[in-house]
Amino acid sequence: MSQPDTPRPDPLLPADAPEWRDGDVPVSPRFDDPYYSLENGLAETRHTFHAGNDLPARLVDGFHVAELGFGTGLNLLATLALWRAEGIPGTLRFTTFEAFPLAAEDMLRAQAAFPELSDIAAELAPFWQQNARAFSLPDLQFTMVVGDARQTLAAWDQQADAWFLDGFSPAKNPELWGADLMAEVARHTAPGGSAATYTAAGHVRRALAEAGFEVTRQPGHGRKRHMTVANMPLARTP
Repeated sequence: MSQPDTPRPDPLLPADAPEWRDGDVPVSPRFDDPYYSLENGLAETRHTFHAGNDLPARLVDGFHVAELGFGTGLNLLATLALWRAEGIPGTLRFTTFEAFPLAAEDMLRAQAAFPELSDIAAELAPFWQQNARAFSLPDLQFTMVVGDARQTLAAWDQQADAWFLDGFSPAKNPELWGADLMAEVARHTAPGGSAATYTAAGHVRRALAEAGFEVTRQPGHGRKRHMTVANMPLARTP
């Protein structure tokens, strides 16, 4: 396990302390929205982000997942668990963009709601407790880019194979779903890459399509009737 760099102050203040509902479901007072599904956050991650991006079938050494909205870190834990369960050799790359990182104690409390991920949660806990924003394990290269994604993504010099678009709902957090940002997601997607999100909002689907993705509406998780899957063609139209 690598050692994180010496903690440095983040350019933005941490998120407001979450409110806790139904036991241990964190809700953002800033956006009045839960950090994950009230029904089953892990099942939603698997349905929306894993199946939506055709994982694990596409996982190979160096596969790069990028995410808008780190939240509690549930998507990272679930994806690393999937990687290990499938026995994928090599390293998973995971980059997440987050404006308001949760405090370590809140992240760990939220993650404790998913006992099947407890081993991985415990393995990564020291990094959150040291305010690490980048670290490496033998099978994981993790980076958190802190700041407003409307600025930080434009400055990013890499491309992702799969995107998890997991900001708070478009109605409550419209800044993370605008057409300009969806265009940046497309620009930072490798040919043949993909994106998936729990929302089926028409303006989000249109923005992804206008940015060059082939967009489909698919059955959503739980009570969500639909979700969005977007695939980037291998050869982009000029």
